[in-house]
Amino acid sequence: MAIPERQSTQSCEIIRPPALIDLNKISVYFDTRDGSRVTALSSLNLSIYPGEILSLVGPSGCGKSTTLRLIAGLLKPSEGELRIHGGERRKGFSEVAIVFQRPTLLPWLNVLRNVLYPVRVLKGRIPGEDHQQAMRLLDLVGLADMATKMPRELSGGMQQRVAICRSLVLDPKVLLMDEPFGALDALTREDLQIDLLRIHAETGKTILLVTHSISEAVLLSDRVAVMSARPGRLQELLEIDIPKPRTHNTPSDPRFVSLTQDIRDQIFEPRPVR
Repeated sequence: MAIPERQSTQSCEIIRPPALIDLNKISVYFDTRDGSRVTALSSLNLSIYPGEILSLVGPSGCGKSTTLRLIAGLLKPSEGELRIHGGERRKGFSEVAIVFQRPTLLPWLNVLRNVLYPVRVLKGRIPGEDHQQAMRLLDLVGLADMATKMPRELSGGMQQRVAICRSLVLDPKVLLMDEPFGALDALTREDLQIDLLRIHAETGKTILLVTHSISEAVLLSDRVAVMSARPGRLQELLEIDIPKPRTHNTPSDPRFVSLTQDIRDQIFEPRPVR
């Protein structure tokens, strides 16, 4: 599902709907054992819009994962304001869901029960409509026939697909992904990137992706936020104006090559921070 937007006929400026998530002058400090203070984020300003995939890239330690933890409600900002629109926060995984680098499936539950685990935590039971939703998600990633298998019987890529289904089963507004394909081999990683694009086209979810792969960010994203070295700030925000649907052949597109090089230059030869 494309981001709802239109372009001004006079300025060609993209006009978007109200932001789903707003980070306004967010700073995060951590006090260390020796009494010093580490600044992970400093005056970070970022808006995330409904239905888009936005990737965070930047040097190691620039606060990408800290930003995800803030949005997930696992961390409070030291300064600034974070707003998530579109309804009250509910218990469990129903508003914001997270996919980590490792699938973290429960080894004593089969695939279907792993996907339905957030439902059981939130509701204490498994309604029929949630069971049907879980099976639809497994079918979307090509694993409907593996519903009764145990995690140990699946490959790493299959396990991560199950983890993605589990994150979506409660229909969250926002899907946060922290290096979700980082532990996979190169070919499996490419397959899951295309799977994620298909899931996004089917569900229209708002996705915030943390990745160390510039090419992955360009392939998957509508926009890429380049962060500065610690303390993390917004270095640059790029529109990824590559046509969709994107495929395994997209990296050979000249525009893809140009964008990846631009991001690489900004990380290794940073411009003044916004």
